[in-house]
Amino acid sequence: MFVTQDIVLRLFFSKKKIINNGSSVPLNASVILAPTHRSRWDGLVITMAMGRRVTNKDCKFMVTNSEMKGIQGWFLKRLGCFSINQLSPSLHTLRYAIDLIVKGEQLVVFPEGKINKYGKKLVLREGLYRLARLATKKTESIIIIPIGIAYSRVSPKFRSEFCLSLGKPIVMKDFLNFNIKEFNEFLNERIINEEKLALKNVGR
Repeated sequence: MFVTQDIVLRLFFSKKKIINNGSSVPLNASVILAPTHRSRWDGLVITMAMGRRVTNKDCKFMVTNSEMKGIQGWFLKRLGCFSINQLSPSLHTLRYAIDLIVKGEQLVVFPEGKINKYGKKLVLREGLYRLARLATKKTESIIIIPIGIAYSRVSPKFRSEFCLSLGKPIVMKDFLNFNIKEFNEFLNERIINEEKLALKNVGR
C-alpha cells in the first residue's frame, strides 16, 4: 500500500477524486465490486478507493489467465489477484471465489471481462451473476457495488487525472428472480451511469 498508494499513484496522477453516491455497506456484508475496466491502472485505483485503509478489507481481484503471466503476473498476485479461465473456469477457482464472498471479503470482478479502453458497449460476462447466485445459497448478505472509473486521457499519461464513482449498492437477494440477461442489462446501466459521472469530473 505504501509503494502503490503513497508513492506511485501520488506521483503519477496530478488529481485523484472519489465520489460516493450513497455507497453505504453494512459492516458484515459480503461485497462484490463491479467496476468498468478502462486501464491497467484500475486495480490500483480501486484498491486506493476501497482497500484496507478505507474499508478494513483487502480487495481480491478475479482476472484472466493471460494477465497472470510473467512479471505482471508476479506483481498482480501480490496485489491480491487470482486467475480464472473464462472459457472453462475450474471448480477450484469457483469455490475459492465463492468462499471469499461468503467470508465477507471484497471480491473485485470486472463485468466486461477485459479492458474496454474506449468504453464500447459490450455484453457483460455472466461470471459475476453466477458467482453471486451460487454464494446466496450460503449467505444472503451479498452487496454488489457498481463503479465507474475515468481518466482525463484515454491512455493515462504522467500527471493525468482520475475519478472513481461509487454507485448505490445492489442487494443481491432482491434480484434472484432476474435471469442473467436482465441482471446484466441492469448492472451495465448502473456502472455506465457512474462512469459518465466520473468522466464529467475529469473533463471528458
